[in-house]
Amino acid sequence: MDPVIEERPGTTIRARVAARGLRLTVAPLLRLWPLTRTGLRPACAIDLASPVVLPAPRWADVEGVRLGDVRAEWVRAPRVAEDRVVLYFHGGGFFSCGLRTHRRMLARLSAASGVPVLSVAYRQLPAAPLAMSVRDCVHAYRWLLEQGFAPERIVVAGDSAGGFLTFAATLEAMREGLPSPAALVAFAPLTDLDHESKVAHANARLEAYLPARRVRQLARMLTEGAEELDPAISPVNADLGGLPPVLIQVGSTEMLLPDAELMAERLAAADVPCRLQVWQEQVHVFQVFADLVPEGLAAIHEAGAFVRQHTEDAWVASGTVAA
Repeated sequence: MDPVIEERPGTTIRARVAARGLRLTVAPLLRLWPLTRTGLRPACAIDLASPVVLPAPRWADVEGVRLGDVRAEWVRAPRVAEDRVVLYFHGGGFFSCGLRTHRRMLARLSAASGVPVLSVAYRQLPAAPLAMSVRDCVHAYRWLLEQGFAPERIVVAGDSAGGFLTFAATLEAMREGLPSPAALVAFAPLTDLDHESKVAHANARLEAYLPARRVRQLARMLTEGAEELDPAISPVNADLGGLPPVLIQVGSTEMLLPDAELMAERLAAADVPCRLQVWQEQVHVFQVFADLVPEGLAAIHEAGAFVRQHTEDAWVASGTVAA
């Protein structure tokens, strides 16, 4: 099986302006931000301050919920189907962002897909290593099943670090004997903690704001300072057989393009249906900037259609995939 690679050409002036702005502001900050336990603590302020610039739309309903020790919230557009759900893991390098930073985008995803979104505040650095983040995400999936959601009505999704967790948590849940969800959606996922391919790739110089060389230091923190990185930690190196259909969206010039391409190749080799959409010259997780970047809104609409396809039409009553 080969992955379905879909090129999305054309870059609007708004997208170019956004990339330029991020290159001048966010890029220097991320290059200099100290990746130490003390240095990461102030990162929580990003999530706390985000409602000022990224408020949830007035038409969206936001409802907090506790999943044991894990905070989460429902984000609902009007008139959504309550028997289906998107389980979402936010990005932010495993140390920043959270429920607030992603509310506005997830409200749009809820509207585009016609289902509520459960956004999970999994524990992060510096308080929690990667293993705990994965456990929190598996717990959230188990919780949805316990609430009565059928697995064929659940789509697991995430962006960047949350894309990593989308694959890692789904694989771990299946290893623990839980059923596969209906589909996976990943916006610019980090899939490989080995930084070498990213540093060597031409996009390391084209990337608007993510510093490729910092992945190695981040990986060491995530694995609690282990001297050698275990390749098996990265979902791209796992046994991917049995995963449900996958949609990956990524920008053509961003640092994580090689991660998306390699994951698409590995999924296809494992006979997992995969669509890889490469959006021309879009910044990392450009969907978050949908207010400014038209391509971001278009990508969310395509992700919503994918969710609809795999929760409404792809499954028959017997639980097998329809032809």
